[in-house]
Amino acid sequence: MSEKRETWASRVGFIAATIGMAIGTGNIWRFPRVAANNGGGPFIIAWTVALFVWAIPLHMGEMTMGRKTGLGTIGAFRDFMGKKYAWMGTWIAMVCLLLMSYYSVVMGWCLKYFTLAATGTFKAGLTTEQTEAIWSNFTASGGEVAIFHFICMAIAGYIIYRGVQNGIEKFSKVMIPVLFLLLAVAMVRAVTLPGAYKGLEYLFNPKFEMLKNPKIWLEAFTQVAWSTGAGWGFIITLSTYTKKKEDVPGNCFTMGISDNVGALLAGMVVLPAIFALSPSMEYTTQALTSGNTGLTFIYLAQLFGSMPGGYIIGTLFFFSMAVAALTSLIPMIEVVVRNIMDTGVPRHKATIIVSIIGFVFGLPSALNVNFLDNQDWVWGVGLLVSGLFVSFALMKYGVEQARQNVINTPWADFKIGKWWNICIYAFPAIFAALFGWWMWQGIVGYPDNWMSPFETFNAGTIIVQFGLLILFGILTNNYFCRKIGKGRDITQLDEDEDEAVVVKNTGAAKEAK
Repeated sequence: MSEKRETWASRVGFIAATIGMAIGTGNIWRFPRVAANNGGGPFIIAWTVALFVWAIPLHMGEMTMGRKTGLGTIGAFRDFMGKKYAWMGTWIAMVCLLLMSYYSVVMGWCLKYFTLAATGTFKAGLTTEQTEAIWSNFTASGGEVAIFHFICMAIAGYIIYRGVQNGIEKFSKVMIPVLFLLLAVAMVRAVTLPGAYKGLEYLFNPKFEMLKNPKIWLEAFTQVAWSTGAGWGFIITLSTYTKKKEDVPGNCFTMGISDNVGALLAGMVVLPAIFALSPSMEYTTQALTSGNTGLTFIYLAQLFGSMPGGYIIGTLFFFSMAVAALTSLIPMIEVVVRNIMDTGVPRHKATIIVSIIGFVFGLPSALNVNFLDNQDWVWGVGLLVSGLFVSFALMKYGVEQARQNVINTPWADFKIGKWWNICIYAFPAIFAALFGWWMWQGIVGYPDNWMSPFETFNAGTIIVQFGLLILFGILTNNYFCRKIGKGRDITQLDEDEDEAVVVKNTGAAKEAK
């Protein structure tokens, strides 16, 4: 029994899908807030450095793993490092499963607010107390949030169900240009508001002296790690559908820079609007320190009503939020679907299974915002661990070997120098700084019960949930090593074989390297 190996129809389709993977709600609601709280200009400088030190090197590393193995994250770690390391791929797959379960709920919030904006709910004269009441009533409704969660999971699942070319690629080719267009239109309106220049000045004033503050660098690297999806297994998965002649450096630079452009567009919507429309500096400070949901669903919802043309801009803004969330939700689901397919399960069946599990796992987050906040806290930090595992895999395989044989191919538009090697070897140190900093936040914030697994943002809940997931990965390691079939080294395909029918991944895998 055989099936045709799924591939992208074009390089544009692959790049569009990876850009969609990277640009999510973190670009639109988190970046403007974190940038503003860290000085604006100096944060952007540090954030840009982090793009080239963390995100782009990891993207290239993930493409190396995906193309050398032709398998999802579990099989990729098995074949790239050896079968005793397959549990690291299980970690990445399970983190994506847990992420997409609550991220579908977040997309549901965005979709709900799009309908509110489109129906004229956010009118002139609304106070923040009123928009806060709208938010609280919606999130406390439970059933309504669950319905939107179901709708979002069904939409994303349907796109995955249709396959790579007919589903993911067709959707990405249309919606990524639409997303950038929506953000550009909203940005033009925001920067033309009276007083908007204050927001732009704050965002882009370099203030070089602030770069001495280590917190700015920690926040910048965290934003890049969470925003670009580097090391999360997305690129490992999407790279399994590439063809032999794929420009790894060009693709990775394009997706990384596009993610930053999307974030900057969002920043040029949010900060000019807040600075221009806020009645006082106190109000501006309250908005920018109110957290992701407070900034977006309370303060911006109120400000859009007071903006000339705010009905249109508010509608476009929340629609762009929903689109960005969907473009990131799709690869989260695909990571898990690909791993199940590697065990011999057809795409259609695997998609249905994962979509149902994602909906069920997401119900606690739909019914309780505190539970969602906890999951976002735990698995947001967990994504840093995923990036660490990718860097370990590259070091075990051979960083220089990967650079010379997989990245710097004859069809690459430009060659990558040894700076990439340095970045990969520096990952453990960077990870230690980021992970240690976040764990410290979870300790000092709960000095009396930082080890309790039942607090929302403390260190104990991370330790316990991490431990359970690692235990699951280790206990299932040998099972998945046997169950997942043999992969295909895409870099070694012949010209004709690149389009050939390949044996379906059933039966036992051969002994891993």
